[in-house]
Amino acid sequence: MSSLSRELVFLILQFLEEEKFKESVHKLEKESGFFFNMKYFEEKVQAGEWEEVEKYLSGFTKVDDNRYSMKIFFEIRKQKYLEALDQQDKAKAVEILVSDLKVFSTFNEELYKEITQLLTLGNFRENEQLSKYGDTKTARSIMLIELKKLIEANPLFRDKLAFPTLKSSRLRTLINQSLNWQHQLCKNPRPNPDIKTLSPTIHTFPPSAAAANASALAGWMANASASSSVQAAVVTASSIPVPQNQVSVLKRPRTPPTAPGMVDYQSPDHEQLMKRLRPAQTVEEVTYPTSRQQASWSLDDLPRTVALTLHQGSAVTSMDFHPSHHVLLLVGSANGEVTLWDVGLQERLVSKPFKNWEMTAYSLQFQASFVKDTQISVNRVTWSPDGSLVGAAFNKHLIHLYAYTGLNDLRQQLEIDAHVGGVNDLAFAHPNKQLCVVTCGDDKLIKVWDLAGRKLFNFEGHEAPVYSICPHHKENIQFIFSTAIDGKIKAWLYDNIGSRVDYDAPGRWCTTMLYSADGSRLFSCGTSKEGDSFLVEWNESEGAIKRHYVGFRKKSTTGVVQFDTTQNHFLAAGEDSQIKFWDMDNANMLTSTDADGGLPSLPRLRFNKEGNLLAVTTADNGFKILANASGLRSLRTVETPAFEALRSPIESAAIKVSGTSGVTSVSPVNCKVERSSPVRPSPILNGVDTLNRSMEKPRTVDDVIDKAKPWQLAEIVDPGDCRMVTLPDSTDSSSKVVRLLYTNSGVGILALGSNGIQKLWKWTRNDHNVTGKATASAVPQHWQPNSGLLMANDVSGVNLEEAVPCIALSKNDSYVMSAAGGKVSLFNMMTFRVMTTFMSPPPASTFLAFHPQDNNIIAIGMEDSTIHIYNVRVDEVKSKLKGHQRRITGLAFSTNLNILVSSGADAQLCVWSVDTWEKRKSVTIQIPAGKAPNGDTWVQFHSDQTRLLVVHETQLAMYDASKMERVRQWVPQDALSAPLSYAAFSCNSQLIYAAFCDGNVGVFDADSLRLRCRIASSAYLSQAVLNGSQSLYPLVVAAHPQEANQLALGLTDGSVKVLEPTESERKWGSTPPVDNGMLNGRTTSSSTTSNHTPDQLQR
Repeated sequence: MSSLSRELVFLILQFLEEEKFKESVHKLEKESGFFFNMKYFEEKVQAGEWEEVEKYLSGFTKVDDNRYSMKIFFEIRKQKYLEALDQQDKAKAVEILVSDLKVFSTFNEELYKEITQLLTLGNFRENEQLSKYGDTKTARSIMLIELKKLIEANPLFRDKLAFPTLKSSRLRTLINQSLNWQHQLCKNPRPNPDIKTLSPTIHTFPPSAAAANASALAGWMANASASSSVQAAVVTASSIPVPQNQVSVLKRPRTPPTAPGMVDYQSPDHEQLMKRLRPAQTVEEVTYPTSRQQASWSLDDLPRTVALTLHQGSAVTSMDFHPSHHVLLLVGSANGEVTLWDVGLQERLVSKPFKNWEMTAYSLQFQASFVKDTQISVNRVTWSPDGSLVGAAFNKHLIHLYAYTGLNDLRQQLEIDAHVGGVNDLAFAHPNKQLCVVTCGDDKLIKVWDLAGRKLFNFEGHEAPVYSICPHHKENIQFIFSTAIDGKIKAWLYDNIGSRVDYDAPGRWCTTMLYSADGSRLFSCGTSKEGDSFLVEWNESEGAIKRHYVGFRKKSTTGVVQFDTTQNHFLAAGEDSQIKFWDMDNANMLTSTDADGGLPSLPRLRFNKEGNLLAVTTADNGFKILANASGLRSLRTVETPAFEALRSPIESAAIKVSGTSGVTSVSPVNCKVERSSPVRPSPILNGVDTLNRSMEKPRTVDDVIDKAKPWQLAEIVDPGDCRMVTLPDSTDSSSKVVRLLYTNSGVGILALGSNGIQKLWKWTRNDHNVTGKATASAVPQHWQPNSGLLMANDVSGVNLEEAVPCIALSKNDSYVMSAAGGKVSLFNMMTFRVMTTFMSPPPASTFLAFHPQDNNIIAIGMEDSTIHIYNVRVDEVKSKLKGHQRRITGLAFSTNLNILVSSGADAQLCVWSVDTWEKRKSVTIQIPAGKAPNGDTWVQFHSDQTRLLVVHETQLAMYDASKMERVRQWVPQDALSAPLSYAAFSCNSQLIYAAFCDGNVGVFDADSLRLRCRIASSAYLSQAVLNGSQSLYPLVVAAHPQEANQLALGLTDGSVKVLEPTESERKWGSTPPVDNGMLNGRTTSSSTTSNHTPDQLQR
């Protein structure tokens, strides 16, 4: 049912309630499933009308939907059973036991037996647990309290417990408004129109009016009683009528967990899976989400302190911070230049002056305009949501797309002759789960392009040049807001039908629209032709302005006010040579700053995603970076002379920019020297290509300081050099840890032993661990259910010495899938019960990977070298992929490239299309000379979903998966000369944690594959263990899903260690310089592992 239907249901429910159609009200509530009437439910429970209670509940949930639902039905049926016993009606009690309670015996047989035994008692209160049972009324009241908690915690009741606020008789009001509207345009209007005249056949409209209002009908009608002087309305996802085949609005949407631990919040796909498998969950185990507290804030949260000033060389026209690397700033200029800055390093990493890539391929109009006036400027620069692409829109016809690979380079990818005249705005969107580019221009059009440059949609309807666009989505509905320079706001679905909205923006001139970071609140900011500026919040449900923000003082005669939002709490706008801040919930201005002066009348500004940095343009063709306390700590600003004094001559030269783009007014950088890095003279880097150096800049703000001092490899040798905790009950000399995972919530660790048994540890929230997340500063609990069950795989008839265990965890941490040479078992993570088994050997399963978009699809690598694409829901192998010669050892999906990459014990990498499951390419990893191509190969995608980490005992390698070409390679040597046992990316893909067979752990910079820190086994193993005869080393390493500097090691003695840097260090070493300590072309002892080049192995 569409969102519009949902709102109509609420209007009808209100009407039925007002007209006292009580029975119809509750029937519609149940049948629609949109609103659970808790008051009605309470009345029926208190009255003991159990049949109606369950019938009403059935419109919202079933017994086996999840454990909350199971507990709800169990409590109701148990109360019904106890009341029958209390009335001495044993026959009725037996009937309830057999017909109603029997279903729960599957999940907890012991409890069912105990309930059955109550029949043998003269008074069930003789049972100790029921001794305090009072009278029926009291018992029902107590049960109701429990039921309300369960219902409020149940994700299936999300957004269904509160009726939306509607003005009285809202349906009548809307119908009356529609009648009045129709008759205003009718050639023969009736003086007193009634409901019968709503039929469109009764009226005759002028053609233009009919066409204009047909699309207006599809959007929200303006609120007739709105007090705002601006007649405006905004379309929301819930107000856009969508064809049935275009979007599916889920009746039971997924709810994100708000409680610590692993709460079984299931998506609809999960629900179907669970219903088919009938998960063995105990009735007693229910976790209630804790209430979410309002985050406190202060003025100190606003970035208002000037940290640094940089000179661009031309007027800055657009800026955008990288979505995940928060110190990378993209800048567009009036001279057509697109520049990537690292504001932490205060360096220009790459600059792309405007260049027409293929003039002859474009329209004569463009060629003529270009010849007539060659002045090209940038109107907009922006990152794609994952930071892998850069879009630039120019003031003449064109847009450019660049690929950003994380190597501090922008690679030309696509040029499009997009519009006649200027391209005024550009944004990325995901219609139909496909990344696209949306543009608008002087030709009054909005266009949507795929990444191959094909035009997918062409939206016509504006009568003036389109000034800005704002793609967005609500639930599964994708739409675009657009504003034109005549002040019109329109909204479009991806269907070529036309605009759903046509309203006037405040000021009726140039306006920009933005959503808050969480997508829940809509704002717009603009300026009128008279120079008055407006910043407003929209009430999407009413389609009207909700709040006018005040504080603009100066009439502008030179341009349009620009604004941005941050932290879901603040707004900022540039006006009167100041930056002005507002609390989103308060119309009055919060504070302002002039950023130490030098700002233009209407400065442009942009927050980074964290909200701790703010870029603002200056009047002298540059920009300033403002920071709050967090931002200042990361940038580490101190005096410039101290920073420059430690630079080598070549390093200093690398900061300078050619032409007029010199770095001016550079704020200083802190030169605190790390504990592991004593000050020594900086080596002279002979023969180092400074252009290559610029390709290897660190991307973390903490590494700003590291460029200012002589680099030295961090050596973690003693236990006091890091924080470490050994997980309790983990040591088991008979079972090695062969697979290790953090839970996706970051609160637990799951280890699979070589004996096929899985262990789970959970951290709890307390005074010493306020987040409740995994940490090396607190000891977790070895967690087991009350039943004492173990998560043990089927290993009957399996030779455990030869078995290849495998494991995969569902996204919501509710179930884990694993095998150890036998069948694949699906375990419930709360009860440890086996929900189902499949894929009996031979061949045995050797690797498991969930499809990133569908948890019911699993890629299963097999011992016989095949890959099975298995659908759990229908219990069927959909495809069988053949391309390897030996067993499968690794599988990795890329959502960006829409591929599956497999690796095998044959040293082969195969690329498969996720759409067709056909093999696209196969490559052999390059084994160093003298090494045999034996052993397992693992693969993992970088967070950009393009770079691929390939791990073999002989090497670490980085591939560009779009071409399957190797970019870098590192081989074990010197201090880390033992074979690799495993490696994995950190959660932000900036580090690689690599374990070695001699017990060492290396921490590498992911971009350059340069070693930044070595963790010796003496740092995490006791002296007694080191002196023992048994050789211990990590078989597997896992990275925390949110803490980039936390890792876990699974050892050959069955123990699990969690490691983090000390509180004072906070990170594992520092990013090595490009030469990594190479002096006169030779490798120094301080850096023994930088042995790569972009395309060949260097020894």
